[in-house]
Amino acid sequence: MAIERVGRARNLEDLAAGTGADSAASAGKAPRTERGRKTLRTILDAAAVEFGERGFHEASISGITRRAGVALGSFYTYFDSKDAVFRALVRDMSDQVRDRVAPAIRAAPDQIAAERAGLREFISFVRGHKEIYRIIDEAEFVDPESFKLHYTTTAERIALRLQAGAARGEIREGGAEVHAWAIMGMNVFLGLRFGVWHQDMEPDAVADIIADLLEHGLLPSPILS
Repeated sequence: MAIERVGRARNLEDLAAGTGADSAASAGKAPRTERGRKTLRTILDAAAVEFGERGFHEASISGITRRAGVALGSFYTYFDSKDAVFRALVRDMSDQVRDRVAPAIRAAPDQIAAERAGLREFISFVRGHKEIYRIIDEAEFVDPESFKLHYTTTAERIALRLQAGAARGEIREGGAEVHAWAIMGMNVFLGLRFGVWHQDMEPDAVADIIADLLEHGLLPSPILS
């Protein structure tokens, strides 16, 4: 069973690595030119602002195209509906987070440092993309499948790297799935507190505290003789 879970996580990681703005378009509408890819990117960025500011139900396609500075027909070149662009945006924002944190995680010298780096980069990303919280939260009701996929794939990526860290002897073995969901949940709310609501601590300072928590738990520090 453990081998099956690792294999599934690897498949999800490989699948995620191949995603991007191109795959965000509705079926059969992927752009074929660099200009088309730039237009699609512009529409997705405008949709993030529109949904982030107005919410799904108040947002409109005309509002998205107005923000993007494109014609209404350009929207329908890539997306079938408002629902379609919203679903694409949830996946796109999930991909953006992954792409932001992945290089820092890969560059870290060990697993605790990797989790620290991932959290630091996530908080920094959130400070520039606060709309992600409203969009992901609304996805639970607008598109539950995308909402679930966002969190399950994120947790499985974390579990995969925890298993790799355990195999290297850097962290304890066992409980990777539970630990992954706990780390993800912690990061989500730390991003909300220190990235969206208030920015009264630097991401590095928050990440340092969490790295210490991951390494030593909540037990009192040992008294040095």
